[in-house]
Amino acid sequence: MKYNRYIDDSALVSEIGLGAWQLGNNSGWQSMSENNAVELVQKALELGINFFDTAPNYGRGTGEERLGKALKGVDRSSIVLNTKFGHSDSGKTNYDSNYIRESLEGSLKRLGVDYVDSLILHNPPVEYLDGNKTDHYELLERLIEEGKIKGYGASLDTYDDMKLLMETTNAKVIEAFFNILHQDTSRAFDLAMAKKVAIIAKIPLDSGWLSGKYTAQSTFDDIRKRWSKEDIQTRAQLVNRVKTILGAQENLAHKAISFCLSYEAVTTVIPGNVNSAQLVNNVESISHPISKELVKNLVYFYENEVKPLQLPW
Repeated sequence: MKYNRYIDDSALVSEIGLGAWQLGNNSGWQSMSENNAVELVQKALELGINFFDTAPNYGRGTGEERLGKALKGVDRSSIVLNTKFGHSDSGKTNYDSNYIRESLEGSLKRLGVDYVDSLILHNPPVEYLDGNKTDHYELLERLIEEGKIKGYGASLDTYDDMKLLMETTNAKVIEAFFNILHQDTSRAFDLAMAKKVAIIAKIPLDSGWLSGKYTAQSTFDDIRKRWSKEDIQTRAQLVNRVKTILGAQENLAHKAISFCLSYEAVTTVIPGNVNSAQLVNNVESISHPISKELVKNLVYFYENEVKPLQLPW
């Protein structure tokens, strides 16, 4: 496992992290028991993972609670915790700056810690990204001074949003929507490196499509039911094109994660894991790096075949 710089005064972070959404008791998704959630975190630690990404609304707070239980007794200085603000444990959204402290204190209590390494705005509306027009970032700076957090940022999906945040705030962390089929955020990577902003690559497998397990006949009854039949057929065709570019013999999930890791700006990648076997497979990606030529071909593919489609999330 390779470890990369995250933010000042924080431990180096594993290039593969654990997204903790699946740990919670989530409705409309593959829920797991508390014992399985704890076992998954312990397996992650065994594999060298020390970066954990969570949020208050993951399982209505149960995601943070279970993560805290699993990490109890682990040297706090050796792990890096990222949680979020904006989507509450009640299932409602609240981006009001007056709610930041209350939200953070709730996360700290559920996690069983006295600080988190980073607190990021959870996919906020654009009006909360301009540091010249909101007091959110003054309050976040105060939390750094108090030792409650070491850095802050936002979870974002586009280059424009990333650029606005970095140019108007002292954000040091961005959780960016980035994968083979969604590369817009990569346009902000050079700016992130210049400003020493850590990039967490989220949804690297495009909600499972880049694992290769879905086809044009796939149907969904969870959060992914947002896709129309036409969306599903389009994605299936694009995935087949990716397979052709990579070569049929290649493990699609390995190459999809390695594609993200091929960018120097990317600090850590957080693929979803519903069990230990899937976690092990994702971590094996680091043993299967992708060539510069394949990265170049996949970027060309995105620019010429995917980008014009304006593929929905």
